[in-house]
Amino acid sequence: MSLNTSAIIVAAGSGKRMGLDRNKLFLEVAGLPIIQHTWRRIDQAPEITEVILVIRDDNEEDFESVARVLQPTKPYRYVVGGKERQDSVSNGIAAASPENQIILIHDGARPCASPDLVSATIVKAASTGAAVAASRVVDTIKSSEDGQTIGAHLDRSTLWAVQTPQTFQAEVIKKALAAVKERGLSITDDTAACELIGQPVSLIAWPDPNPKATSPSDLPYLEILLT
Repeated sequence: MSLNTSAIIVAAGSGKRMGLDRNKLFLEVAGLPIIQHTWRRIDQAPEITEVILVIRDDNEEDFESVARVLQPTKPYRYVVGGKERQDSVSNGIAAASPENQIILIHDGARPCASPDLVSATIVKAASTGAAVAASRVVDTIKSSEDGQTIGAHLDRSTLWAVQTPQTFQAEVIKKALAAVKERGLSITDDTAACELIGQPVSLIAWPDPNPKATSPSDLPYLEILLT
């Protein structure tokens, strides 16, 4: 199977959890907007042949300003996001070149994913159908039904925190998202769609941190990692 890959960067979110009234991806960390770090790393992976940025319809000029500085080497284009994350991903997939057999989905707010990690998920997905960047859970994990008291202890040896990139053979993710739509479900993680069609997802354990910019407390850590 060809490794030529369409990369979809989901970048249509808001800044609500950051306490902002604008897209958090334009916050500067280590001297550059978050999205510029993310886009650069995706662009550097050799298997990526195109980048599709899923954006808000009022943000295109902001992204173009980033692109003028970044000068990406891979062709790129924009599509407008949907109501839910799964709708945004579907819009990105619909815009992907049909000759590319691999689809990579990445959060614009994860600026630390290295080109080597991107490539590792692509190579694995080409052979197994689906792969995801992940890390073992190291904290002790408890469940709670009421959010106030511990309900049960969970065995952390079997637990993994999944991240992005999440990478799939194109027909696999299209079939999986069609199943989500058919059942009227809402998902926040693309690998969850694979569970509906019985598609195994390979875990790609990576030694380097790959955090997401979600709240203001994440920014100092990202600053350290990106400096």
